[in-house]
Amino acid sequence: MIADLFPGDVAVVTDAELGLDDAALLASLFPVEVEQIGAAVERRRLDFAGARACAREAMARLGVPASPVLRGARGVPVWPPGLVGTLTHTDGLRAAALARADRVRSVGLDVERHAPLADGVLEAVSLPQEAAWVRAARAEAPSVAWDALLFTAKEATYKAWFPLTHRWLGFDDAHITLVPDGDVGDGMRADDGVDDDGVVRGSLVSRILVDGRTVDGGPDAVEFRGRWAVRGAHVASAIVLRPAGVASVGS
Repeated sequence: MIADLFPGDVAVVTDAELGLDDAALLASLFPVEVEQIGAAVERRRLDFAGARACAREAMARLGVPASPVLRGARGVPVWPPGLVGTLTHTDGLRAAALARADRVRSVGLDVERHAPLADGVLEAVSLPQEAAWVRAARAEAPSVAWDALLFTAKEATYKAWFPLTHRWLGFDDAHITLVPDGDVGDGMRADDGVDDDGVVRGSLVSRILVDGRTVDGGPDAVEFRGRWAVRGAHVASAIVLRPAGVASVGS
């Protein structure tokens, strides 16, 4: 499901592909990474290690030597020169998506459990227009946790935004539009818009509502586009921003 959200020049790896148990994941950490995470609780250390093991497999697929992935400002991963990437983890899944910086300017990925958000969380993480859309979509297709999906789009937006600007982006600072491949607005049933493999898919547009000045020498960050998917226990959103003049490639 996650790999399908990205074009073919982005290396995407989940921990299910690695075949490593918990001990092997922890043993795969570089000493400098162990220094950063060593005092955390076991679950946090395993998520940290699992996501980085995925990142190193993605490096290998890109022909890049394995390197530590340290936490920088606000916990954002620091990538080796020439790479951009993103990490995510949630119950039962850890993943990484990496690309060469000459092909991809920034990338964001977030995966969450496919379950409704707790009471009051939707209002805390959304603009009024977004919350209204989620409620309407929920009424038409209640089998999809649209609020959780919106949250992943917000998180993927931040992950794509921060490396470009080195600034915080609040939940109210971007307006997300989610467009299902099946038409929710015309009364999509629970089984409408679902692929043969059981995945509900769609596109997203994230319009930035604050100053989009960047620090990487590229154009201002004013809008991100991406894809989302819902399958089984997880929902996911992904964003890929290209450098000026670089076209996307097929998956």
